Amino acid sequence: MPADSSPGLAGETHARSARRRQRSAATPQPRASVSSAVEVRRSTRRSRTVSAYREGDRTIVLIPARMSEAEEQRWVGVMLDKLAAQESKRVIGDSELTDRAERLSGQYLGGRARPVSVRWVTNQNTRWGSCTPAEGSIRLSHRLQGMPEYVVDYVLLHELAHLLVPGHGPRFWRLLEAYPRTERARGYLEGVAAADRLPHLPAAREE
Repeated sequence: MPADSSPGLAGETHARSARRRQRSAATPQPRASVSSAVEVRRSTRRSRTVSAYREGDRTIVLIPARMSEAEEQRWVGVMLDKLAAQESKRVIGDSELTDRAERLSGQYLGGRARPVSVRWVTNQNTRWGSCTPAEGSIRLSHRLQGMPEYVVDYVLLHELAHLLVPGHGPRFWRLLEAYPRTERARGYLEGVAAADRLPHLPAAREE
């Protein structure tokens, strides 16, 4: 399912807009941007909305032709998160979680981390995941369900790394260096944790 959003672009002068259209027309469409897995397509017919969808292994992001490079970069990030959130609304089962763990181990840990069991649990409210190396078991908190896929993958990879290195020393963190979204996922989880600690505002009083 494609994700759509409206960036609420500010108006531009006619001359500046014309220059942008000329530059856009001179640029081959579509053009790759941000990464090889993301393709940004500019359209002169699109004035305000931004949308994105998956096409095989690529993500296509559609933006207005007059959008600046900085706005393009920002909105690509926004739309990637929107798509990831939509896709994560489908709760995966324990068997699929196990398959994902095997894939991540092979991709980032050389297949050395081989869990015996990987499952969701509902009794972990103060941490995102846990691992018992002696048993080869990994447990992920149900609170991760519905979060972007890259965040779930990071937590799963984190616990897989604990099968190889129990502690959080330099050797452990070196194992996670290969995962390109480690810092982004950690920032996302820190934001969620910070929001959970905020006091709840009283409900607005009805007049």
